[in-house]
Amino acid sequence: MIYLDNAATSWPKPVSVLRAAAGVQEKPFGNPGRGGHRASLCAGRVVYACREEAARYLNCVPEQVIFTLNCTDAINMALRGFLHRGDHVLISHDAHNAVMRPLCGMERRGEISLSVLRAGEDGLIAPGAVDEAVTPMTALCVITHASNVTGTLQHADELTNACHRYGIPVLLDAAQTAGTVDIAATKADLIAMPGHKGLLGPMGTGILYVADHMDLRPLREGGTGSSSESVYQPEMLPDRFESGTMPLPAIAGLLQGIRFVREHGADIHRYEVQLIDELRAGLENVGNVIVYGDRQAPHVGVLSFNIRGLESAETADLLDRAGFCLRGGLHCAPGMHMYLGTEGTVRASVGPFSTGREIDLLIEEVAKIAKRKAEL
Repeated sequence: MIYLDNAATSWPKPVSVLRAAAGVQEKPFGNPGRGGHRASLCAGRVVYACREEAARYLNCVPEQVIFTLNCTDAINMALRGFLHRGDHVLISHDAHNAVMRPLCGMERRGEISLSVLRAGEDGLIAPGAVDEAVTPMTALCVITHASNVTGTLQHADELTNACHRYGIPVLLDAAQTAGTVDIAATKADLIAMPGHKGLLGPMGTGILYVADHMDLRPLREGGTGSSSESVYQPEMLPDRFESGTMPLPAIAGLLQGIRFVREHGADIHRYEVQLIDELRAGLENVGNVIVYGDRQAPHVGVLSFNIRGLESAETADLLDRAGFCLRGGLHCAPGMHMYLGTEGTVRASVGPFSTGREIDLLIEEVAKIAKRKAEL
């Protein structure tokens, strides 16, 4: 099996991630924050170590790191915790349904209004697009840092600066950039990220970074192990947003994943971009193949293509039979496919353990399929 679907979840994981996730289940770890006995205290130390490691990566204090179920959970926590009736929200054209569905639901109920930032032919949004779309009621801008369809990487720092000139905070969807790109440098006010993609942790983990000037309402309320004498949700971070038992095995694995990417992150990004550039060059030389996205635009390790005359799902299925794991379809980003003018694409997404040999084999297999289709 050749796995090239890292934009959905990364695989394989570093050995340290697997050992850590298994280790807290093999040994007597208790419920973190729910007791003073040694097993509970050991579990709490694991959670706090992960929080500290994430804070180092995000260049913030540990209390600003909120653990979530995944990136979608983090995005919902940010949107539903910050927005109010009557607010206007700016969004990027390549937004994932994790952003679109909660916001469009609010818009349909008459709670908020939305505007899509204009993108150029290269898929990039210029800071001037903010000037064009902002209104006196604009309360938030949600930027997709990198498209999960084409991999195009937005200049999020410039867009954040443009929004901040109007006093508008920015929520950064870092689903495709956390772990490989310096997301802290964007200066976004809220950053949502999955733990199981570029951070190389297990599924069931995510992080929401909350700047100290952002005041959010909690999405969930309940037991936190702190302020137990009160029937009201604690105000202090991170407890305000972390009700219920933490997924200790996943967080233990995430701790090791973040340590891995803190050590290798810049190299991982360069390596993944190199592989994707090789894939693009190879596919562009194959007849009957369409490759999407501007080759000159900055990007991450994601690329989409189609074979003329085949639906994306059919191409992905043919590649699966040949041993390749790629994703066909709309990738939960219908707006991006409207922008591209497609009804779906085949997406290849590499990871730190992908190889140049795997890219060569994929190009060869796509060429075989395209040739057979052309001969029919």
